[in-house]
Amino acid sequence: MFARIRRILSQFLGNSRTINNEPLNKVSLIVIILIDIFILINVFSGIDDISRWYISPTEAYPCYSEWQNYRTKTTKDKDYEIIKLSLLSYTNNQLSFQRNYQQAETGHLGKVSKTCLQYADYKDKVNNPEKQQIIKTIDQKQAKISRFEQANSTIKSQYDSTLLEKIAGQGREQSINQVSAEKAKQALEQNNRQISTLKQENSTLKNELLAKAESVNFLAFLQDENQFQQVDKGYKQASFWYPSIQLAFQSLFLLPLILIALLVHKFAQRRGYGLVSLISWHLLVIFFIPLIVKIFEFLQIGAIFKFLFEIISAIFGGLVFLINYIYILLIPIIGFGIIKFFQKFVFNAKVQASSRVQKSRCVNCAKKIRHLDTYCPHCGYYQYIECQNCHNLTYKHLSYCKHCGTSQDSSNF
Repeated sequence: MFARIRRILSQFLGNSRTINNEPLNKVSLIVIILIDIFILINVFSGIDDISRWYISPTEAYPCYSEWQNYRTKTTKDKDYEIIKLSLLSYTNNQLSFQRNYQQAETGHLGKVSKTCLQYADYKDKVNNPEKQQIIKTIDQKQAKISRFEQANSTIKSQYDSTLLEKIAGQGREQSINQVSAEKAKQALEQNNRQISTLKQENSTLKNELLAKAESVNFLAFLQDENQFQQVDKGYKQASFWYPSIQLAFQSLFLLPLILIALLVHKFAQRRGYGLVSLISWHLLVIFFIPLIVKIFEFLQIGAIFKFLFEIISAIFGGLVFLINYIYILLIPIIGFGIIKFFQKFVFNAKVQASSRVQKSRCVNCAKKIRHLDTYCPHCGYYQYIECQNCHNLTYKHLSYCKHCGTSQDSSNF
């Protein structure tokens, strides 16, 4: 087993740094490495672009986050706050909420939720100059309230200091405060009356804003449980499948490149085009690297991970760290299965040797050799093995002796 792995690694390194079994010079090796880096950067850039080709859950359901925040809030002013969010300042080129949501479909596959578009339509109806003026007035009054409260805070600090001076028996002429206790009290009362009046005016303006027909309709839509459940279900389903869709598009980008590089490499090997064979081999490795990376990313955030997470959560509650134990056990088993599959069907030495012997090629490197060559002139590999029955030389890795027909399985390993 280890000898086979060592031979595969040796062949891999040999393919990566030799042309026609001759080592690359340092300059050529540097050029190849620079080309590899450039192509790898562009491959990752390409798979990043194609992974965003399909519309994301947040783009397909742009109203979900805002709607969810509204539902979870417990403040009494949450109706006013959600209406205020809908009142953007108008500009000449300002897009409506609905048009802004629909822009996500441009250049992407998939559609924006119809419920979210309806949500945006209600927001657009709320957003008009009259209501914006109300919000502006409320903000101005709130700024005045803040200034009065700040003034009160300053006065109170001076008032407390004055009281301490009186308790200490200090005369007025020796006081460091410019405001007497009586004047401070009057100023506080006057400011508090102003604050109370402004707050009452703001409360009236808020009620007026919320009583508008457009606001009433928007809030009724927000409070419709069926509408939100539809968005919530769609968003969760989209979030569940989105990593799988991304992996599918990334594979769609990489697999043709892998296939082309593999075909070119096989063709170049058969024809003896050393430089083409070397470059195509490097490309093949480069195209496999992002695919492997994305597969591992999918295993960490994709549908399989979420499925296991839900099972662990349902059975063990908060012990979600157990999913790491499952991955530690599962991934090596999957890797072992992949290795066994490739060893048995894809890179099976017997299958490869049978095809290569029929075409008068080296059973190791697949280069063209003469029929009676004992060693490969390209890689130096010894082609034969002694039959345990008749002791004649027969081909390595083939199942039966070419002289007596005895099974060679025990002698090939």
